[in-house]
Amino acid sequence: MKPHVYVTVPIPPQVEAYLAEHCEYRKWEGEAPISREELLREIADAEGLLTVGGRIDSELLDHAPRLKVVSNISVGYNNFDLAAMKRRGVMGTNTPHVLDETVADLAFALILSAARRIPELDRLVKDGKWERKHDEWLFGLDVHGKTLGIIGLGRIGEAIARRAVHGFRMNVLYHNRRRKPEAEQTLGITYCSLEDLLRQSDFVLLMVPLTGQTRRMMGREQFALMKPTAIFINTSRGGTVDEAALIEALQEKRIWGAGLDVFEEEPTPPDNPLLRMPNVVTLPHIGSATRETRLAMAKLAAQNLVAALLGKRPPNLVTE
Repeated sequence: MKPHVYVTVPIPPQVEAYLAEHCEYRKWEGEAPISREELLREIADAEGLLTVGGRIDSELLDHAPRLKVVSNISVGYNNFDLAAMKRRGVMGTNTPHVLDETVADLAFALILSAARRIPELDRLVKDGKWERKHDEWLFGLDVHGKTLGIIGLGRIGEAIARRAVHGFRMNVLYHNRRRKPEAEQTLGITYCSLEDLLRQSDFVLLMVPLTGQTRRMMGREQFALMKPTAIFINTSRGGTVDEAALIEALQEKRIWGAGLDVFEEEPTPPDNPLLRMPNVVTLPHIGSATRETRLAMAKLAAQNLVAALLGKRPPNLVTE
């Protein structure tokens, strides 16, 4: 008898076909995301859960006594209460690596967009406000040859560093839990303290997972160390930044601008002051959002799920 699986999000047909080979599965058919209440009702007989986000905690586990594995279609897994899952013997998996290059592309798009004021000037042209006068009012900042500081040098951070060094001849500093001598040697990048990185960088890029240690790691003290001409980029998780401190730093012109793919609350409320700032580029958490990458992520998530349900060790088992 095939194990029962519940799928909370749309998945490509080829991934559905793969699941059908190994599992009996049901999926959420609503146009809006599944509500918490609906999910708790749907998973009573589920042995596997294929999902994106949504808190996996004791309450959910109480409603799913047969659950063996939760497979995130995401590299992040801050939605997992790992202690509760461990107590119930429920595995959690994620989808690292397949999205590295795509997220790195997006990070660089934010750097370029914020520095050259691309969204702001695009709106200006479309609104008919492009005037014939001295063009200093259109000036942005150079990216090539500047200093990029990367906080969190995982695989994505290294992919961003490669683009910066080889594509834009940038000087790259990084801060990480541990040094990476091989990356230093092959890319010519420099390890430094967080404080030195903030003081020296023209672009500060946050690329860390959301943990107890990284929650709100960028706050008033950190923004105060940055150059007034610096741009802050966040492609990690919204919770890694004290958003009120970022807004304050921008309003008081302590930093030049920001490029954000993530927010403390998502979707961010329409009255968020960041949405009214022309020097802030705002995106709806689309780091991995290309057709090719989302297909690869869904495939890997399904493979993780099936492996666990067949009694094997999943390729991407979350252990901490």
